[in-house]
This record gives sequence, structure tokens and C-alpha cells, in this order.
Amino acid sequence: MLRITELKLPLDHPESSIKTAILNRLGIGADELIAYTIFRQGHDARRRDAISLVYTLDVETKNQQAILTRMKDDSHISLTPDTAYHFVTQAPKNFTGRPIVIGTGPCGLFAGLILAQMGFKPVILERGKEVRERTKDTFGLWRKGVFNPESNVQFGEGGAGTFSDGKLHTQIKDPHHYGRKVLTEFVKAGAPPEILRVSKPHIGTFKLVSMVEQMRATIESLGGEIRFQSRVDRIIIENGQVRGVMLAGGETIAGDHVVLAVGHSARDTFKMLHEQGVYIEAKPFSIGFRIEHPQSLIDKCRFGNHAGHPLLGAADYKLVHHCRNGRTVYSFCMCPGGTVVAATSEAGHVVTNGMSQYSRNERNANSGIVVGVTPDDYPGGPLAGIDFQRQLEANAFKLGGETYQAPGQLAGDFLAGKPSSAFGSVLPSYTPGVHLGDLGAALPDYAIAAIREALPAFDKKIKGFAMNDAVLTGVETRTSSPVRIKRNAQYQSINTRGLYPAGEGAGYAGGILSAAVDGIKAAEAAALDMMAKTEQ
Repeated sequence: MLRITELKLPLDHPESSIKTAILNRLGIGADELIAYTIFRQGHDARRRDAISLVYTLDVETKNQQAILTRMKDDSHISLTPDTAYHFVTQAPKNFTGRPIVIGTGPCGLFAGLILAQMGFKPVILERGKEVRERTKDTFGLWRKGVFNPESNVQFGEGGAGTFSDGKLHTQIKDPHHYGRKVLTEFVKAGAPPEILRVSKPHIGTFKLVSMVEQMRATIESLGGEIRFQSRVDRIIIENGQVRGVMLAGGETIAGDHVVLAVGHSARDTFKMLHEQGVYIEAKPFSIGFRIEHPQSLIDKCRFGNHAGHPLLGAADYKLVHHCRNGRTVYSFCMCPGGTVVAATSEAGHVVTNGMSQYSRNERNANSGIVVGVTPDDYPGGPLAGIDFQRQLEANAFKLGGETYQAPGQLAGDFLAGKPSSAFGSVLPSYTPGVHLGDLGAALPDYAIAAIREALPAFDKKIKGFAMNDAVLTGVETRTSSPVRIKRNAQYQSINTRGLYPAGEGAGYAGGILSAAVDGIKAAEAAALDMMAKTEQ
């Protein structure tokens, strides 16, 4: 088949226009077109008065080779690539070794799934609870201010991505189409089939819950074992080689291949690994606030008179500003029609994040407005970024009144440098609640200065972004892992054989899709090493 990319049509075009556009693009008659399918559909809203739909199409024609030869200089026409997933190996029937996977976020789930599909029957360990019990504990913080340090937004089945917008797009290079494997497995687990087609797929929390359960059932049906409330307190290492793990209760599980997929908030695990000599280094991340606007404002600014169009949905945005003080401020994890959520994993700390449901129909849009920081900002060794995060989160807890309310401020007051005392037209969505005051003391001075410079700059791109009543809520500190657990080309720790650091926690992913892809790659590497050792 032939693939046509970047085929643009008006927003409200009739279905027949696609066929006509294919014929015109390829310069063929209707009798030469056999069939077509839509591989990807997005939109181009750079001109609000002329929004277009953008298609990637797979087309079956007569005389395919002649068309390719004739249009060899058209970069938007090529052979359709093979996007099917191909397993790198399969375990022999008598294989007895069992790989261990630590964590059941997207990275751990897909590492476990791929290993199970290859016949390796992994043991998957999760410190938190299964997803529905975890959801109850998470809502306990949001609705009652009751915090569970082992079962929350960060810890438990599904990982941090369960309580997010469920975005399934990424900017990673993916020449082997691992992302397609992820989306296909999600659809098998109950995700809307449209995620295979739309350019910016997302799922939302409630759909993710049932999908995670279905993936667990699939892994178990293939011989995998998933154990909850099983925190790993030690990696058993002998002469630089992993030999198993020790759980919090003292139980040991033997295994020469351990996929480490613990997420970006497993601070005690990072400390344990560092103390055991596993190589870890500090890495950059970002800090800032959440900002909320009326979703209607964002829709109008992005789509103009087309705001509310069913094919467009709730509008999003992506903003970047390079500041005079050398810092960069950017929007992070933008959640159309969503809510700001309490995302701490430690008592006496306040952390914000954003999430949306599949419908994206809440009244507010929210996004992180964050400033990049580097190890130069928090010197002190591999774990210094964790200490830096903790200081900001503990301070936010105090500024919020020490009740898990978050400190907040209206954008207009923030820019003017005066505390806020009452909400305006934008009501915050964060629960247990927002305690208004002055966010000037919530972040380092360089970050406050950078955000104050960035908001008016963003207002020039989205009119109303710096509106007086927009609500800033602090603090956002978990944008990515503050550490990197370095690995080699075989995905193993550079100084600990058999340990496969993967996903966000290891510093190699950022988001559901990229973490899942990294989990697949780590699983493949572990599987190939297991087979190589079997053949020795």
C-alpha cells in the first residue's frame, strides 16, 4: 500500500472529499483506487478562520509501483511501513528462570506484558495497591485530607499516569513503531479505538482504571504474577550482578534480571540504590505552578468561531519563553477541561499535577507553568535534586496552612507582587482546597522572576492568559525524575549487571507513551540476555 501524509482538507469537508483528494494527489483515475484507510487524523489551527483537518492515509491502488516511480520526489508519498510488533525472542517451554519487574506504571506494565507474551512469566512487584483500592486512597486525600504514603497519585497499580490527562503522544523517535504496539494493547484492554487514529490521543483517568485491570488479567493469563503491597527494600547484588530482591517484610525473591520501573517519585528506592553502589547521577528537571483558566477562553483563542466544534474538542496549548535571566519557562502537561490534583507521595508535603477525564468537559483548563533547573541549582551529589524538591514541597505545605490545601494566588496579584484574598471569575479545581496568599516565597527568586516575565509573554500568544483572575496553585515539582540511573547499550545499569533501569524514574522517559515504549525495550533486552545465558 501507499502512504500519503500531510493531506489537508477543510474542517467541515464531506467524506467524499477524501477520495477526491487522493485521486488528485496521486494523479490517478477513480478506477485505479481500490481502497483507503485513515491512519492518522489531526488538525491545523494556526489560522483560526481556516482550520483544516490533516490526514495520513494508507491507500491501495492498481499500478502502485508506477505511481511511486512517477512521484519519487514527493516526500509525502511512500510505501506504507510495517507497524506490526515483532517479538525479539520466545522463551523455550522448559525455561525456569523468572525475570522480576519492579513497578506497575506504564513502563512496568509493558515490560511485564512483553515478557509474559514472550513466555518468560515475570514476577511483577508493586509497593502500592491494586488500582481500585488505590483510587479510594487517592480520593481520601482529595476529599478528606487523609494521606496514605504507600497508596496515592504516585504509588500503586497504573503509576502516576493513571491520574493524569492520559496523553498518548510523544516526541521520541520511534523507527520500530513501538508506540503502535502500546496503542494497540491499550485498545485490546478497552481504550477507545480512535486512539489508533487521532494525532493527539488521550484516555483519561476513569478509562485508564479499567484498562489497567484488563492488562493485569492478560499478564496473569500468560503466567505472569503481580504482587501488590510488595515494596522492594533491597536489590541483592553479588560481585556486580543482580541476584534478586528483598521485600519490606524480609522475603527474598531470586532473579538475575530485574527491570527497574519505579517512577519518578520513588525517593526511598533511589536512596537505597545509591547506598548499594548502583550508579546514579543528578539530572535537570523543572519547578513551578499550575495555572487555571476558563476552558472557553482557551477554546476561543485557539479556534475562534470554530470553538466547540465536535471534531476539535477542548483546545490545548504549548508555550515556551526564554527569559532575560537565562531561564526557560514552558507549559507542562496541559490538561484541557481538567482539574488540578494533589499529587504528593510524602506526608507534610504539597505537590500539584493535572488530570482530565476522557470527555475533557470540566470548566477549567490547567497546565504547569514551570522553570527549568539543573544540578547547578542544587549541588550536593546524586540525590540533591530530591532534597531540593522536598524543601519546596514542605514549604508549600506550610504556605497552604498545613492541611494539604495548596497555596494559591491570582495571576494579576502574582504579577503585581501582592497577596490574594478572594477568588474572582476562575474557581480553582484543586482539592482539598486552595489557600490564597502570596506565592512569591514558594519558589526560588530566579523562578519567580522568570514566571513573572513569562506570563505577559504568553498573553501575547493566547490573549487572556495573564488575566487577573487566572489561578496559580503551587507547587509543581514532579515534572520528571531528579536522577538518572545510567545504563549501557544493552539497557543494563553501567555498573550492575542484570539491572535494567527504565522509564521515568530512571530518567529515560516523560509521559505514558514514552515510558511504555521504554518498558518494551527494557523487556526485550532482558529477554535476549536470558536467552543468551541459556545457550551458554
